[in-house]
Amino acid sequence: MRLDRRKPPESPLATLMHIFNQPVYLNKQGHVDFKPGDARDPLNWSSLRRWYITLCTVLLVLNGNLAASITSGCLPSLSEDFSVSEVAASLTITLYVLGYCAGPFIWAPVSEFFGRSRIFYVTFFVFQAFNLLCAFSPNFGALLVGRFLAGTFISATLSNAPAMLADLWDPIDRGNAMAIFSFIMWMGPSLGPIVGGYVQLRLDSWRWVFYIILAFGAATVPFLFSIPETHASTILRKMAKKARESGNPEYEHAQADADVDRPTLTEIYKVAFTRPWYLFADLVSLVCAIYLGVVFMLQYMLFSIYPIVFQDMRGWDAGAGQLPLIGTIAGAVPGTILIFMDTRRRRKLVEKNVRLEPEDRLLLAAVGGVGFPVAMFWLAWTAQYNAAPWAIPAVAGGFLSMSLMLIFVAYLNYIVDSYLHFAASAVAANTFARLLGSASAPLFTRAMFETLGVGGGGSLIGGVAALLAVVPFVFLKYGKQIRVKSKYAPTDDEERDERNEETGPMEYGVAQWEEWEEEHEEKERKKSLEEHDKAAREAEEGEASGLGN
Repeated sequence: MRLDRRKPPESPLATLMHIFNQPVYLNKQGHVDFKPGDARDPLNWSSLRRWYITLCTVLLVLNGNLAASITSGCLPSLSEDFSVSEVAASLTITLYVLGYCAGPFIWAPVSEFFGRSRIFYVTFFVFQAFNLLCAFSPNFGALLVGRFLAGTFISATLSNAPAMLADLWDPIDRGNAMAIFSFIMWMGPSLGPIVGGYVQLRLDSWRWVFYIILAFGAATVPFLFSIPETHASTILRKMAKKARESGNPEYEHAQADADVDRPTLTEIYKVAFTRPWYLFADLVSLVCAIYLGVVFMLQYMLFSIYPIVFQDMRGWDAGAGQLPLIGTIAGAVPGTILIFMDTRRRRKLVEKNVRLEPEDRLLLAAVGGVGFPVAMFWLAWTAQYNAAPWAIPAVAGGFLSMSLMLIFVAYLNYIVDSYLHFAASAVAANTFARLLGSASAPLFTRAMFETLGVGGGGSLIGGVAALLAVVPFVFLKYGKQIRVKSKYAPTDDEERDERNEETGPMEYGVAQWEEWEEEHEEKERKKSLEEHDKAAREAEEGEASGLGN
């Protein structure tokens, strides 16, 4: 990635010149590239535009996450209408989440080949088509097929939204964008059961949940089509094609870096389907996958735990029994604030020229790791007894949500920073593990809590969480030594310094990139002068030697 991509245009006039009168810019390799301050480069777009695109993207994610859990609030209606058990009815959640697994393996590689926005346009409409099938399903089998395929196509937003954020934001500011993304990741699944519960209570027909999803999707369409292409390689390929078609002989063979030795789609898929499994077996990736698998399993378990606590034990109706889930949304708010604060902390460290290791990301995970078992025991044993006011377990759910969110964001960033060039494959393996946890939760949660009781079942989860709480502390102290043994996670300071010499430190923001570039150019100038002087001295010595002979 070229360093000077990150420099903003110098003035509004410069911006207009960039947009309307831009000559083709060729880099040192003679390939079409972004010039310094190029307005076509997503990293140089205004903050307002980038935030608008970010919010449009997370709105697509909200569509998918709302649909994931919305049927959990109306399982009795589904069960009665199709004459199946509630466990069988919960397959509408399990199969949808299993469809999510397609995201990193199918849609992520395609987006690298064709671009982000085009994939969003196609998959979102197919997602809505299968929601329409679900709404008018004549039998239970058709409903399950529709749910699985709806999850498969909307998974494009789940896997490609973080990639789009990476297209738009530098590594420091991306932390804030990821905080908003993570908040929506938590809010959507919690809103779904509330909506489904009131549909069960007021309308007594599960089909209305799909009418609501269809209406929400229709309202999202204008925002969908306002999302431009953000994938830099795709934009540069289009620029190169336009240059070739311009009729200028100079650009007859113009191509972007991405066009050189461009892999075929088959080759891309071969990597996408094989490399994640090698990385899954890597120790750092494996531990993170297990931890986040438990975290996401618990998030989906809450959709079964809350009806047991507030409907079965306290006698609340289907609508009110889901309202305490609002506490989990509220808990994500302080989690988001803490992530913003951590982003500010990291920026200050970078300004002081402090070297940041991937393990520095895990301070949030340490906080969340301690909060996870504490909040789980709190929720379990206050929910066990009806004598405890309903607000106490609801507040515990909020703290639990905050802890889970901190763990998720910290480990996701840790994986990306640890594996660098293999980050996409590492995230794919991790995503598969946590989606398996999410998909399995609805199938056994009710039976588990009916057998062990809310206190016993919650204590089992809390005990596992307590064991996992030591993981971030171990990584904080020994993470680099553990990564030394990895074939895929670079730990050599020289290797990272070499990368920084080529591209600049990953954590730098725009102002620091400009400062670093000036220093880098000065070093290059001095190096060039030294090489010139050395060559001149060697030439003089050669002449002197010749005269002597």
